Amino acid sequence: MTTMTRRGLAALGLARAALPARAQAGWPERPVRWIIPFPPAGTADILSRLLAEHLGPRIGQPIVVENRAGAGGTIAADLLARARGDTHIVMTTNFAPHGSSPTLFPNVTYHPQNDFSHVGLFGSLPMVICVHPSHPARTLQEFLAAAKAKPGDVAMAYGGNGTASHLIGLQFQRVAGIELTFVPYRGAGPALIDVLANVVPSIMETMPAAIGHLRAGRLRPLAVSAASRSAALPDVPHFGEVGLGDASAVNWFGFAAAAGVPGALVERWNTELRAVLALEEVRARMLELGFEGTIMEPNFMQDFVGREVARWRQVIRENNVTAG
Repeated sequence: MTTMTRRGLAALGLARAALPARAQAGWPERPVRWIIPFPPAGTADILSRLLAEHLGPRIGQPIVVENRAGAGGTIAADLLARARGDTHIVMTTNFAPHGSSPTLFPNVTYHPQNDFSHVGLFGSLPMVICVHPSHPARTLQEFLAAAKAKPGDVAMAYGGNGTASHLIGLQFQRVAGIELTFVPYRGAGPALIDVLANVVPSIMETMPAAIGHLRAGRLRPLAVSAASRSAALPDVPHFGEVGLGDASAVNWFGFAAAAGVPGALVERWNTELRAVLALEEVRARMLELGFEGTIMEPNFMQDFVGREVARWRQVIRENNVTAG
């Protein structure tokens, strides 16, 4: 190899190494829109605003958080999918718009994998099976025994068709080999109120909504839906410990930019998010909210979304679930 050839290859290597920096030059040029697929004051909203507050100074522009709730998160997801190549818009991804809703809503126009640049998973929220304190079951095994003794006699509240509590509840029922009577409500709040009042004896609830009532003794936890014990409820068994590992599932939240943005920008978002998620203030708040299992790997997230869509498509079709 000649000296000239070696110099040429070295120069080419330096040029390639500089590409990501040049691709980011001048970015961001204006405020970034962060779309949240749910109403204000919920878990997704609280977490996203917390992260946006710390991310803004790092990227040198304000991040404007915008709630675009409705239709199982598909309104927000469709907005980002239509912004292909736009480097100034991102969103919080979730179990609904990127897991269950593409099957629940037949008119969804976006592809949950191909129409997004998935950056990573902020974390997951395990569900917890709870009963009213007056319920005779003190363990999940006793709860299952009661359900098997009288099929359909045990009722479980949930906050609407196709929600995480509903679909994970249906999967739990199938794997456990029991028949529950699912009682629908217009939202998780009304469902929880009736369980606290012992109108319905049980519920599959998210950790943030349940944890205060569990600690106060207003609800009794029987098991968490994750594949491991929850740091928030270390004494409560997970599904795998009671022989229901195939039912393990969580509600989850991630981050995505628009499809077609430069790969260097996906890497930049990943780097900045990792730094913010490592802050003690952020970690403490996420622990307080019940989040677990952050995985900031774009390739993992892309495959994870595909698996989630396939998994919940099967549950939805097997149970003839329609959007509620």
